[in-house]
Amino acid sequence: MLELRDICFSVNDNGKVKQILKNINLTIDDDKFFVITGPNGSGKSTLAKIIMGINKPTSGKIIFNGTDITDLSITERAKLGISFAFQQPVKFKGITVKQMISLATGSEVSVGEACKFLSDVGLCARDYIDREIDGSLSGGELKRIEIATIVARASKLTIFDEPEAGIDLWSFNSLIKTFKNLKNKYKCGFIIISHQERILDISDSVIILSNGEIKEIGSKEKVFSRLSEIYSSCTKLVEEE
Repeated sequence: MLELRDICFSVNDNGKVKQILKNINLTIDDDKFFVITGPNGSGKSTLAKIIMGINKPTSGKIIFNGTDITDLSITERAKLGISFAFQQPVKFKGITVKQMISLATGSEVSVGEACKFLSDVGLCARDYIDREIDGSLSGGELKRIEIATIVARASKLTIFDEPEAGIDLWSFNSLIKTFKNLKNKYKCGFIIISHQERILDISDSVIILSNGEIKEIGSKEKVFSRLSEIYSSCTKLVEEE
C-alpha cells in the first residue's frame, strides 16, 4: 500500500515560489487500478515523479508498505518494487528484447519465459524475441515491450505517465487490451496518468487533480460529472485570459 501524507511541491519561478502540489493526501491500495486525471498543468506528472523519486517533495511523507521512502533514491524505490513507465519509452540500440527482459528479472531468462511475458502484452514472441529495442519499433510496440519488462520485474506498484501519448489508434486499442489483461492476471497496484476515457473505464478508482489539489476520488461513474465541470471551468479561464 502506498500512502501520500500532506505532499507539497514548490518550484522557484523567476524569484517567486510557485506551488505545484498542495497537501496531497492519498492512499493507493494493493491490487487496484487507479487513474489520475485532470486538466493540463494540474500536477499529475509531477505527482507521478514524486512517487518514483524523480522529484522530491517540498514537504510531506511517502509511505510504501509501511516503509518511509520519502528520502529514498529511484534505485532504492525500484528495489522495493516500484516501477515507472515514461511517456516515451527509452530505446536501447544493440540490446534485444530477450536481453532486456533478462535484465529486468535480474537473471538469464529462457526463450519460453520471455515468450510468456511478451504474450501477456499481446506480442507474438517469435516476431520480437531477437529484435533490438531501437527505432525500427513503433511507439506502440516500444510501450508494450516496456510493460513486458515491468511485468518481468514482478513490480508491486507500477506508474504509467500518459501511456497513450505518441501512439496510433490501433496501438491504443492494443494497449487497452494489455491493461485489462494485466489487471485481471497480476496482483499488483497500478497508477496511470491519463486523459483517455477508455482508460478511466477500466479503473477501480479515478482521482481528479486540478490546480495541484485532489478534487475528487471515486468510480468513473461517480466522478465523471465532476470531471466535466472541472474541465469546463479550466477552458473558461483560458478563454478569459
